[in-house]
Amino acid sequence: MTPAKALPLTLPVLYSFRRCPYAMRARLALLVSGQAVEHREVELKNKPTEMLRVSPKATVPVLEFPDGLVLEESLDIMRWALDRQDPEAWLPADTASSSYLESLIAANDGDFKYHLDRYKYPHRYGLVDGIAHRDLARAFLENLQHRLARTCFLNGAHFGLADAAIAPFVRQFAHTDKAWFAAQPWSQLVQWLADFEASPRFARVMEKHPVWPGVGQGKR
Repeated sequence: MTPAKALPLTLPVLYSFRRCPYAMRARLALLVSGQAVEHREVELKNKPTEMLRVSPKATVPVLEFPDGLVLEESLDIMRWALDRQDPEAWLPADTASSSYLESLIAANDGDFKYHLDRYKYPHRYGLVDGIAHRDLARAFLENLQHRLARTCFLNGAHFGLADAAIAPFVRQFAHTDKAWFAAQPWSQLVQWLADFEASPRFARVMEKHPVWPGVGQGKR
């Protein structure tokens, strides 16, 4: 039997993994911007060759466009989507706010993510446990708490780019030991995270997709 020819791309293709916080925040921005994509859910232990072809770095998310352009970083995907359409004003309105929020996201993606990985997965790093890294991550979380004690959201008066970019990582941290997290003196941070997890947008981006390629889905 002659294999059927693959159809050309008509929508950007998003390679994603449901629980990955980087992919999660990319999906949030794509959702709020109204940008339709072809969602391809991957298994990280068995990554499809199509994804590896367009993005040899082999991490999600990856957004592939019909013209061959590829975005391999979650923040690039978020900004691309919001630059096209930002109906809820997620992007900061002024330079000062933008600079502060960018520094907050950089701290999340830098030191906080470093300690989060070692707290959640200590044995991957040759550690007996991750308690020392849990404690080192407190400074960042306390910074978020101070911010949320003054404003309803990290972005300010409403949920925005910084909230969407950081919340999936705080969620991962909190779920490592829910009782410990809830017992800490950062009530606004705990409530902010609870509101995020209870939101319709979070439910939408956490919908389950079958692993790609599935039955009848060949290679392009």
